Amino acid sequence: MTESGRSSDASPSPPAEAPVREGVAGSGRRRQLSPEQAARMEEKIRRVELAISLVLRVGVLSSVAVIAVGLGLMFAHHSAYLPIRGHFSYRELTSTTTRFPHSFASLGRSIARGEGQGIVLLGVLILILTPVLRVAVGVISFLYEEDLPMAAVTLYVFVVLVGSFFLARA
Repeated sequence: MTESGRSSDASPSPPAEAPVREGVAGSGRRRQLSPEQAARMEEKIRRVELAISLVLRVGVLSSVAVIAVGLGLMFAHHSAYLPIRGHFSYRELTSTTTRFPHSFASLGRSIARGEGQGIVLLGVLILILTPVLRVAVGVISFLYEEDLPMAAVTLYVFVVLVGSFFLARA
């Protein structure tokens, strides 16, 4: 034994190896990647992250812009909505008797006539569809990264999301 309390015949610990880069194989199992493959995979991941970020930003910003235009048109055509108090005010917009598009056909007609309510509804629809589009980009990105199991799962989520819109018409 040495002074430190360790036995002198203990073998020194092996030197730490460089970290191994792993990637996802098509089967869902990890596989070792060469430095070139790891660099290509990191570039693919960066591109996918940028695409997803762009989809979310464009969706939210375009939704805000469309809603702002719709509100501007609504208040320009109906200046009676502007007062906060009075017999006819913004509260009239939220009442159940206010005319509002309730189908895609009536939404189209409302937008064609330049009605603010229809344009605001279009902005809200864009906002609702933004995350759905993000999931669609996710499917494409997993195919681009050659990760078929995750592409299949994400495609299933996309189908359920889109199906839920059509099933919720009750």
